[in-house]
This record gives sequence, structure tokens and C-alpha cells, in this order.
Amino acid sequence: MNPSTHAALYGPWQPAQPARPVRRERPAVVVLAALLWTVTALSVCLVGGLACIALLWTAAAGEPAAGLVLPVLLIPAGAAGITALARAPRVRDLAASTRMLLLGAVACPVPTALAVWFWTLSG
Repeated sequence: MNPSTHAALYGPWQPAQPARPVRRERPAVVVLAALLWTVTALSVCLVGGLACIALLWTAAAGEPAAGLVLPVLLIPAGAAGITALARAPRVRDLAASTRMLLLGAVACPVPTALAVWFWTLSG
């Protein structure tokens, strides 16, 4: 291929960028991230399940359920916030295990506190 043709089609030649170094996964970080996400998932399931049961009982009683819909609507909103944080440039550059630990630490407190609160209210 003629060098001028290559330059006209693709621009001037540039050497390839060196590959990023591979970050090692640390077992303790992986275990902590898995533990945080397990607690978060169980809490979200408990809050969502209790909210759905309360909605069902309220609908069966024929009462308005506007106040009970809020916890159910907060679950996708929280998931969207965590997804937006995961796509932030600084977070995206972290190792996968570190990123999951950070996102688990951000995601865990609210559903866990709600689950404990609902658990104590239900007796």
C-alpha cells in the first residue's frame, strides 16, 4: 500500500499504546465484596417481599396504598444510582474486586437498615 494512501485513509501512523497492567484480584477483597453483596441482595429481597405483602393486604382491604408503593419504587432508583456510580471514570479504572467492594459498600446500608426496621416492626 502506498504510504500516502494509508495516511489519507487513516491519518498519520502512531505506535500502539502499551497495554494496561493486569491488576491482581486479592482474595480478601473478593470475599468481602461477596459478603456485602449477599447481605444487600437478601435485604432487598426482604424489603421488596414485605412491601409486596403489605400492598396485597392493603389492596385486599380496599384501602389506598400510596404510601406503601414508595419502598418498591426506591429499589429501581437505587439500582440506577449504583449503575451510574459504576460507570464513573474513576470507578471504572479500579480492579473488578475493588470496584465490587466499593459498590457493595455504597449499596448495602440503606436496604439493610430498611430490612432491620421492617423486621422489628413486624415483630
